[in-house]
Amino acid sequence: MPQLLKWPVPALLVWGGVWVLYLGASGHVSDVWAMAVATAVGMALSVIGNTRARQWALALGFPVSLWLSGSATLPAWAWLLPLALALLVYPVHAWRDAPIFPTPLHALRELPGVAPLPSQALILDAGCGLGDGLRALRRVYPQARFSGIEFSWPLRLMAAVRCPWARIWHGDIWQEDWSGYDLVYLFQRPETMPRAVAKAQEMKPGAWLVSLEFEATALSPTAVVQASANRPVWLYQVPFKPATHHPREALCR
Repeated sequence: MPQLLKWPVPALLVWGGVWVLYLGASGHVSDVWAMAVATAVGMALSVIGNTRARQWALALGFPVSLWLSGSATLPAWAWLLPLALALLVYPVHAWRDAPIFPTPLHALRELPGVAPLPSQALILDAGCGLGDGLRALRRVYPQARFSGIEFSWPLRLMAAVRCPWARIWHGDIWQEDWSGYDLVYLFQRPETMPRAVAKAQEMKPGAWLVSLEFEATALSPTAVVQASANRPVWLYQVPFKPATHHPREALCR
């Protein structure tokens, strides 16, 4: 079954599904509304793409194919709807931070062994996307209390549905206060890690900064565990120590 779902099968399924939705809706509402609904569903499903290019292909495949087909009678302004919906799901602000890549459910299984937390500890997923990081964190810290920040309104709403036990709100991770949390989890990009290090300076003593895959090169990691082969999870405890030249292998467990 996994072989059947390799790219481009997910794209064909999404595009085919939204075309069926469009054709069904066009018999009951105007072409503009039918396109808007079908495009919105395609945008929502685009988050299953594992690269930015594939996410955009999933999101825009239907409106582009509709335009090329010439089968819809739409005013010129209606073709701006797909772009507006795309910017709603993928705001320009988010391009400066992390792409929407989900955290694998078992990626953080080693955390309690190196970063034990007390019952009712406060955990923040900074840039929670669809909530996959929160779900992975809850598996390993079931007694904790969880919060998530997400800049995209649609993703924030979907994360709230998937993680009803977490407090999730719309916001900018760089403007929120991290000082009250026992652990802050990140799945960012190498380019944003220096900013994350600067932001983490406000965290309280004993708190943990955890980054999936990308190292905070300005800091010396307290520990490194493996989410999967060649996919590290970097852990840093406050007070942070400046980077040294210790071999990474000595820190891996």
